[in-house]
Amino acid sequence: MPKYHNYSKALDHKIFRVISEAAEALSVDAYVIGGFVRDHILERGEPKDIDIVAIGSGIELAKKVSELLPDKPKVQVFKNFGTAMLRSEDHEIEFVGARMESYRSDSRKPIVEDGSLEDDQNRRDFTINALALKLNKDGFGDLLDPFNGYDDLKQRIIRTPLDPDITYSDDPLRMYRAIRFASQLNFMIEAESLKAIKRNKDRIKIISKERILDELNKILLSDKPSKGLALLFKTGLLKKILPELTALQGIDEKDGQKHKDNFWHTLEVVDNISENTNDLWLRWAALLHDIGKAPTKKFHKKIGWTFHGHEFVGAKMVFKLFKRLRLPLNDKMKFVQKMVLLSSRPIAIVDDNVTDSAVRRLVFDAGDHIEDLMILCEADITTKNPKRFKKYHSNFKKVREKIEEVEERDHIRNFQPPVSGEEIMTTFGIKPSREVGIIKDAIKEAILEGEIPNQYEPARDYMLKKGKDLGLKVPQE
Repeated sequence: MPKYHNYSKALDHKIFRVISEAAEALSVDAYVIGGFVRDHILERGEPKDIDIVAIGSGIELAKKVSELLPDKPKVQVFKNFGTAMLRSEDHEIEFVGARMESYRSDSRKPIVEDGSLEDDQNRRDFTINALALKLNKDGFGDLLDPFNGYDDLKQRIIRTPLDPDITYSDDPLRMYRAIRFASQLNFMIEAESLKAIKRNKDRIKIISKERILDELNKILLSDKPSKGLALLFKTGLLKKILPELTALQGIDEKDGQKHKDNFWHTLEVVDNISENTNDLWLRWAALLHDIGKAPTKKFHKKIGWTFHGHEFVGAKMVFKLFKRLRLPLNDKMKFVQKMVLLSSRPIAIVDDNVTDSAVRRLVFDAGDHIEDLMILCEADITTKNPKRFKKYHSNFKKVREKIEEVEERDHIRNFQPPVSGEEIMTTFGIKPSREVGIIKDAIKEAILEGEIPNQYEPARDYMLKKGKDLGLKVPQE
């Protein structure tokens, strides 16, 4: 295929004709560049974000485009960056003047000067993102590909346009972007580029945690996150951001007894769960579900390797990790904590002799997230033994059936006590006190243990009995 193939069909949307008309009116050359071109060639659907480069003022081009559009969309101007943005229908279009960049060693923010299209393509992170389609009438749709990015797309290769050491040192975020694209697109990072990432990994200290987190989340949301996570590990970048996770890597042996490599097991779990959910926070829970195993690992001569209490320790570690990475310290964090804390509970109730009480407590503790917990636990099955794999899944099917049966009968999910604290105080003529809490907890425990059904009358009778035991004045019926 010729290097300068024409892709005018990629530009069928009317917005490109309007940009072309605006460029002609201002006598500037204009190009659509980057992700739009890449994703069209890869047939990944029509991207909603469009990047336009003008050989001249991108801001003036944006204003002219707005004038020509029927709805006259508002143009947001970012003078400090020399860019402008507008929204038209379902597209977000960013305009920038072609520029050349140079960097200082202590910052990823470039020193920017006006430049040519070639200068602008030189500053791009990867060859596959340096592809440009001409928007002017003369040559509309022509592909400008100075670094053979088209060939790299077809061969599924991530490569930098210039020396990778310079590219990654100038802007270390590009190392994460390389791995993110490899993960999202299922591409290979070119060998020299991969070596350069390893050499420049210490440069990430100049990148904000927010920017790193954005790339990490995108890796986690890819179809097979293990590809990106494994590359982060092999290049040394993962240890710098998630040492709790890399601490799981390795297999220790004592007295001929080994434990599995919990790091690579975790990556399998994340891949497994990604086949069943796009929920970012459930994927985070899968990533962190075993982080408590490194600090709790012990060897006992009689029973071998143990990780007692790793769920409790791991749940506590989640808060510190979220705080350090500037992940949200809200209900998202609490959800991940809950999933880590409960991650082994369903396994404990697969026995045919398990009591309804154990199932009720599991449903009570998991609440609305019981299904998320079951998805996590099923993803945690990574055995390669077909018989064991089938057995584990069969056991979890039984657990689901028990949960459904108990929930239908006892209505424990999102449990609300049948008797309120206000009713307890009114009944016994007492004010808010320790006794109110004792009675409420006693009713809850009685329901969970199956001593009384989750209904008002039995709960009220139990309240009266418990109040009498506490020496409270029981009203005469």
